[in-house]
Amino acid sequence: MMQKLEKFVIEGGVPLSGEIRAAGNKNAALPILAACLLTSEPLRLSNVPRIRDVESQIALLEGIGVRTEWLGQNEIRLQADAVEPGELDERQASRIRASFLLAGPLLARFGSARMPPPGGDTIGRRRLDPHLDAFADLGAAIGGERWIELSAPSGLTANRIYMDEPSVMGTENALLAAALTPGETTIANAASEPHVVDLARLLTKMGATVDGIGSNVMTVHGRAELGGAEHRICSDHIEVGSFMALAAVTGGELRITDANPDQLWMIRRQFRRLGLITEVAGEDLLVPPNQRLAVQADHGEAIPKIDDGPWPAFPADLTSIALAVATQAEGTILIFEKMFENRLFFTDKLVAMGARITLCDPHRAIVSGPSKLYGERLESPDIRAGMAMLIAALAAEGRSEIGNVIQIDRGYERVDERLRGLGARIERVAVNPISG
Repeated sequence: MMQKLEKFVIEGGVPLSGEIRAAGNKNAALPILAACLLTSEPLRLSNVPRIRDVESQIALLEGIGVRTEWLGQNEIRLQADAVEPGELDERQASRIRASFLLAGPLLARFGSARMPPPGGDTIGRRRLDPHLDAFADLGAAIGGERWIELSAPSGLTANRIYMDEPSVMGTENALLAAALTPGETTIANAASEPHVVDLARLLTKMGATVDGIGSNVMTVHGRAELGGAEHRICSDHIEVGSFMALAAVTGGELRITDANPDQLWMIRRQFRRLGLITEVAGEDLLVPPNQRLAVQADHGEAIPKIDDGPWPAFPADLTSIALAVATQAEGTILIFEKMFENRLFFTDKLVAMGARITLCDPHRAIVSGPSKLYGERLESPDIRAGMAMLIAALAAEGRSEIGNVIQIDRGYERVDERLRGLGARIERVAVNPISG
């Protein structure tokens, strides 16, 4: 079925003010949905973000026999008691990177998995080697070329896994597989992002024991069988960071509820380098109005930088957002995206709007601000670049159009509707495939 083409039409220059609730964490929801394959008992999840990536993951699960039922707007029940682990739908798998998260549960429970090439954002090379190394350490045989064939007919064997990089999805696949592998499996150099922590907490509810949750060394005491569970998915710190940016560049006053401020220390610190100040009020985050965005120089008046890294460093998914804020901040700053070599290529779109950005190489951009931005016709290449363009458009003078909004919908739930509730002048418009 052909997907509907839509664009956002935005009139910028209006402060975004009011209250907005943080949605459930996209990158927690995707592996947690995959965890339903570890048991025949039901898994009941709440605070599930209703976004395209979640829809694609659910469609993949339904395609192999998982029964699903939406119990509310953001609550779902899944049961994998009649799963037939045949071939996954290649078309669905090509839509999301997280399709490969089904490999660990299928391998651990059924002894084999045949995985099509995963999709996702084209932001650079995204290795599958950490996943495959972990499966090999647990005793799986690995074959195939374009499709990856995993086999452990006698079952997986608990072992020590050392990740060659702290891969988030690689760690999640290792956790999923180890939870249903009897014995003690240690995962060293593990990722420790909030979504990894949330998955580990779910697995403990299902019957596994996980020591070291939140650290880079986790020990999983796996079980031969796991049970069902109820779980509330944690708030999305990337969405919180995005809303902080939207409020700051438009001069609005915003309360972000259910923000889980304990996850935001480094995000708030790095945004302070751009003059973006926030306040904590219980579980909420407040963005005061009319902020004077100004780059805070390093000691000795050196040009500062915002760079990303494994948690608890600044998240890679927010570098595009920080760059958009930097266009409105007085001063010069270096944005250094270390993880993905294509993520910053969207900056030419912001330059067309009037931003002063020098792309030094695929990983580094120098931003000098503030720049007066003007409305422009844009096309979203990926989730976070799309949000960065939306931030720029809301700060710009005049009308902007952002096409390919399916990319933004992959990571942000009903973003246009929710932003209209804050005063944004944004409309979702169908696109004629012929005239564009």
